[in-house]
Amino acid sequence: MDKRTLDIAYFISFCVEQYKTEKGLTGAETLSLLNSYGVLEYLNEHYEILHTQSRQWIMADIDEFIQLRKAKE
Repeated sequence: MDKRTLDIAYFISFCVEQYKTEKGLTGAETLSLLNSYGVLEYLNEHYEILHTQSRQWIMADIDEFIQLRKAKE
């Protein structure tokens, strides 16, 4: 695995763990939620910008992303 791919994997893992802790969810619940709204793909696609932001900003961005997806349902 190349360094960039590994960096992205670590970043996504960090985001999942932080979101899980912040929302009081289990790992399975967190992955189900993030997968169902395409958050993992979003984090992967926008890694270059997102990984430079604070934890709080990323958590708020994930919440906003999910809310926008819910509104389109």
